[in-house]
Amino acid sequence: MKAVILAAGKGTRMRELTNNLPKPMLKVWGKPILEHIITGLISTGIREFFLVTGYRAEVVEEYFGNGSRWGAKIQYGLQTVQDGTGKAPELAKEFVGKDDFLLTYGDILVKEETYHQMRARFQTGPYAGLLTVTRGADVAKGGIVIFDSQFNFRKLVEKPGPRDLEALRQSGDLQPGDPFWYNAGVYIFQPSLFEYTARLQKSPRGEYELTDAITALKTAGHNLAGLEIAGRWVDVRDPEVLRELEQQQA
Repeated sequence: MKAVILAAGKGTRMRELTNNLPKPMLKVWGKPILEHIITGLISTGIREFFLVTGYRAEVVEEYFGNGSRWGAKIQYGLQTVQDGTGKAPELAKEFVGKDDFLLTYGDILVKEETYHQMRARFQTGPYAGLLTVTRGADVAKGGIVIFDSQFNFRKLVEKPGPRDLEALRQSGDLQPGDPFWYNAGVYIFQPSLFEYTARLQKSPRGEYELTDAITALKTAGHNLAGLEIAGRWVDVRDPEVLRELEQQQA
């Protein structure tokens, strides 16, 4: 298995902290966020990485180089137009080839065991993909994911409002007492994903959405597994989150 990490964004909510650094290169516990992600994935046996860069790409490339310092191989692709998460993975299509790959955003921190659990869950069936979710986050800021009784993916609603949630209740997709499963932004895919990213149209937000490709995968009859991240999951979105992390142990 290979890994593709989306690390192209500036992170405007970080304000002056990203004047000279892309957000994935901000330090937590003495190391860049991106380094924690890479070493966590290496612990599962992944050795081949593709980093999608954009803002201040040279900072990322100068720090990680070809990956040999970590016993890994790292390639890069520059996302010149920031037009959403749906098209960004396509830069890694040739790198992925025929292999399965773990896809993550470059600002999501989880414990190493989460990556191990993802790989184990993915291998439990013939799946075209795997989505991780967490509970307790505000689904209106991300996406709510609906699963069947075997915790396999059924549908995803991006940034649902009250009307969307009521519609899910009326359709029976959301039962009383069900948790709101928040899309955690860490995935595993077969290369068949690229068939669906290639067909994407821009969303009402004017971006190509990865979640639209996931929905298209399911609509086409592909099975996708779900996995709850039971331990730490942190979207390092602003300076306040950085400060909170620094008060915790790695």
